[in-house]
Amino acid sequence: MSERQIPLWLQNFTRQAGVRRAIVLHGNTLDVTLDPQSGQYVGVPDLAGAALRQAGFEQIVLWNRTEGMRGISPEQQQALYADATATAAPAPAPRGSAYDMGAPPAVAAPRAVDPLDFFRLVQQRMARPGRQRMAFVIEWSQYLFGNANGLSEAERQWLLLLTTATAVPVEIDAENIGRPSDLLVFVCTRSAALPPAYLQGNPALAEILVPQPGRPQREEFVRRNLDRWVLSEPLVPGQAAFNDFVDALEGLTLRDMQQLIKLSRQSAVERLKPEALCNLYKFGDRKSPWEELNREKLRTLADVIGQRVIGQQQAVAKVRQVIIRAFTGLSGLQHSRKQRMPKGILFFVGPTGVGKTELAKALAGFLFGDDEACVRFDMSEFNHEHSDQRLVGAPPGYVGYEEGGQLTNAVKRRPFSVLLFDEIEKAHPRILDKFLQILEDGRLTDGKGETVSFAESVIIFTSNIGAATIPDSAETEEVQQQFLDAVRRHFVEEMKRPELLNRIGDNVVPFNFIKGGSFLVNIARAKLEPLRRGLSEKYGIQELRFGDEAAALAAIADRVEARNGGRGVLTALEKYLIDPLADFLFEQGTDPHFARGKVLHVQQRPGPEFLFYLD
Repeated sequence: MSERQIPLWLQNFTRQAGVRRAIVLHGNTLDVTLDPQSGQYVGVPDLAGAALRQAGFEQIVLWNRTEGMRGISPEQQQALYADATATAAPAPAPRGSAYDMGAPPAVAAPRAVDPLDFFRLVQQRMARPGRQRMAFVIEWSQYLFGNANGLSEAERQWLLLLTTATAVPVEIDAENIGRPSDLLVFVCTRSAALPPAYLQGNPALAEILVPQPGRPQREEFVRRNLDRWVLSEPLVPGQAAFNDFVDALEGLTLRDMQQLIKLSRQSAVERLKPEALCNLYKFGDRKSPWEELNREKLRTLADVIGQRVIGQQQAVAKVRQVIIRAFTGLSGLQHSRKQRMPKGILFFVGPTGVGKTELAKALAGFLFGDDEACVRFDMSEFNHEHSDQRLVGAPPGYVGYEEGGQLTNAVKRRPFSVLLFDEIEKAHPRILDKFLQILEDGRLTDGKGETVSFAESVIIFTSNIGAATIPDSAETEEVQQQFLDAVRRHFVEEMKRPELLNRIGDNVVPFNFIKGGSFLVNIARAKLEPLRRGLSEKYGIQELRFGDEAAALAAIADRVEARNGGRGVLTALEKYLIDPLADFLFEQGTDPHFARGKVLHVQQRPGPEFLFYLD
């Protein structure tokens, strides 16, 4: 394998092994990776050992607290321990005894699973190197130490032994300048798991990150295992389906892909498409709502949503455009990492009560079959500098670390969702930095180090920027342009975050002021449907019947302040219709079945006031 095919982290590891006394390998260390020499996929510790052997180390010892030492025979282990203890300073002679007790017993090898014994052996060996160059690879290092701020006495002793083992300068005399020194290698998932006192300011040590497999590594794995995949259609390198599959594997480790092969064979009776297989592995559900979308359903999107969001045809049309783009696979195609980006990104701006939140809920209901799939975050609750910890979770060692973050937990529970960030302008600027990563890469790492993908979600921001100053008497086109200008001024001049606006792009959607009584009447009529369903479910009322529904709703709409929009309609309905109806039901409700199967009549009186009776 050429040097270009060897992972960069492995090249760096080999280079640092020749000059350092200690190396921390951290990151994706639980994965497998391709051994350039054998052509087989092996674990990171085994690959590190093979690379060290190629770099000139004659003896490689791998150790963990469960298995002890491996890669070394019992005889070699005994010789190593005897050599280390022989070169150590002799113990002082005991006092007060002149009796000859005979020859001392043979020195036994230490209990290899005991960290104290092993670290003492490492310290003695590295302080007095022999002819052979040795490397000690400590696996699962993240489980060695507890809280760095509260190390036990035993852990402090281990740390002292490890520090003194690597504090010995490297040899630069004529005999050894071209050879590596004895080396200590820690393999862990997070370098922060090791005490900072050992890592910081230690010139003998280098930290090397083992990254997630990139696209070349994923493609190489799929190519090497073409005959092992069992899918609805064969994978042919160079074809679009092959490339799409490699892109869909973004964020998975090579070990995940090994397990994905096994999953494909378990589903051999019903062979799955590559995308369906990935969804089954990631989410435990064969049927992604995105897969169930079809052209016939999408053609009804504007009509279905338009029934719930009145008077915002331009906003509905923009939402339709974004969803069609996602359905056709062109969402984010201008970016190199299209599979990782959210399905859609929208920024709703406009007056209060004009349907911004309702449109987000309607879209969630249309795409995912449930309004509850719209997960709402009130960004006014995230206006402090450290509020980002509520979204992604507290760092290790802080209160609430185990609970995770509200946003990352929500996406883990419902990867197929509409994420609604309400009144985004009220969030602290530090929060906006988190959204930069989401919008660019479609992923976010929580406080526990787990990466959460947003690739199956639609992200919607809402804002009232400019609503207090823009007059509702202006023409529609002028109002929309003023809202767009207000958003740009806010993010560029006030927040100093033009990069966030660039990520949103042309997806800023201005909402119109609601003008004219007919719009308000239509909104009121739409809001009667939940009332009818509630009366039927709770009281068994067969029908809610007005003497003149149009006149009754028009009378309610007349009491609404136009600038309050749909929210004003809800307030008026509650005041003039629902509260009197609640009093009526309360007074009539001595028998729990008093209204079952009956029609509830509503008669209008001036005011507006309403009278109710059942028959």
